Amino acid sequence: MHIENSERLTFRLMDINDGQALWAIDQDPEVMKFLNGGKPTSIEQVNSVFIPRMEKYRDSKLGWGIWQVSDKSTDEYLGWVLIRPMSFFTESPNFNDLELGWRFFKSTWGKGYATEAAIAIKDAVVAQSDVTHVSALAVADNLASVGVMKKMGMSFVRAYLHKDPIGDFDAVHYQMSVTKP
Repeated sequence: MHIENSERLTFRLMDINDGQALWAIDQDPEVMKFLNGGKPTSIEQVNSVFIPRMEKYRDSKLGWGIWQVSDKSTDEYLGWVLIRPMSFFTESPNFNDLELGWRFFKSTWGKGYATEAAIAIKDAVVAQSDVTHVSALAVADNLASVGVMKKMGMSFVRAYLHKDPIGDFDAVHYQMSVTKP
């Protein structure tokens, strides 16, 4: 799947060769604050955990995976947006509800890139599928991510303990229905 450029951004589906880019964004303690308390990810963790997990849900035809987001005019790497079925790493993934997630370099925060990128990727992927909902999860205190969810048109669903093989966390779940053109 190809995702058309948005007003300011370009998108490329990342793969196993993008370990260095995935690692680089995780080196800022503020970027990692709501993910693991601010601890930088090692390149070993990226290669042994993050990339193998990504490869399990990555599907270039469906658009699932991690999309690198770059500045359209400078080609600067700004961050990434993840899209995959909700509850993918459980015994009953929900293929009608896609999960969005994002991570951007601190220098890009507050400029609307996460919202612009998440909307562009969501719109392209759901247009080619039978998806009925799009969801996002965050730690409740991550007001910036919750703000992106609200700007996208998502509504609060629930607060709960999100279970994941690499670590459980207290999450807020936001969701929106998908309307087809």
